[in-house]
Amino acid sequence: MCVKATFFTTCSSKPLAPIIEMRPRWPNGKVSTSGPEDRRDFLPRGTGTVTRRPTIVQLQPSDEVYAEFLHRGNERFTDFERVKQEIRDETMRDPGPNGFSSKPISLKVYAPNVLKLTFVDMPGIIKNVTPDMPEESREDVERMILRYIEQPNSIILAVSPANQDIATSDAIEMASRVDPKRERTLCVLTKLDLMDRGTDARDILENRVLPLAKGYIGVVNRSQEDVDTGKDFEASLVSEKRFFENHPAYSHMADRQGSAYLQKRLQLELIEHIRKTLPAIRKELSHKLSCLRKDLKKMDQMMGFNNEGESGVQIFMQR
Repeated sequence: MCVKATFFTTCSSKPLAPIIEMRPRWPNGKVSTSGPEDRRDFLPRGTGTVTRRPTIVQLQPSDEVYAEFLHRGNERFTDFERVKQEIRDETMRDPGPNGFSSKPISLKVYAPNVLKLTFVDMPGIIKNVTPDMPEESREDVERMILRYIEQPNSIILAVSPANQDIATSDAIEMASRVDPKRERTLCVLTKLDLMDRGTDARDILENRVLPLAKGYIGVVNRSQEDVDTGKDFEASLVSEKRFFENHPAYSHMADRQGSAYLQKRLQLELIEHIRKTLPAIRKELSHKLSCLRKDLKKMDQMMGFNNEGESGVQIFMQR
């Protein structure tokens, strides 16, 4: 296995405490909620279905700003427009212009001021298959998402729009299938600025409607129009902060809402989650190591010692 891939998997190929981000498939474009704190835009956006493969993104603090793809070796990408284009190109290579693939795209992003975390950006949940999609697309995407979120050492980031009934949230419903006690699901509530006049999501954000152990965090993202007109992330963060501080329903909780708070909260959740699951991971790794030792001993018995009198086990343990 390539060394770069080992961060994302243990010996049993289970994700090592990633954040699994899933959302409905929205026709008005992708809404990214867990990108780096310095707000570089590196995931493709657009109308219709943009994400058709899982994208595993590992954020790494660094003085330099660049990105690396597992499938491109040590090549550094310093232009983030090229990063987005490479994701599009790799998607066109597999699965092609239509359809979905469960083979992940692995990406590392290095930049100052980012929080060290890993998230998996999933294709949006499909309710209705459009004419340009294979008939089995809905089932394929559902199986793909469930395969990632069913892992007990992952945190589920369920993205739901505030202008729709939270009781019918597709993301929370799917998360509940594998997390029935709702202990590792955190809901990100988007589109708070698009709710009908006179309505708000205060009760939801205060965790009083559909309680989740990790609760809800509201965000106001750039719209596709903002992206098209060149509104940068810094300006978006200022607008988002002002929205929560000035809204009568949210001003009392403004310090616990927004994209910047979400970033910090995710890192804290990951640290706590890893602390809780580390004993089980250690036990599993210890078992795997024990199995490897037994296998190497069997090989020694079959093949004998090397020229220096060292066994395969001794050589393995010295490395």
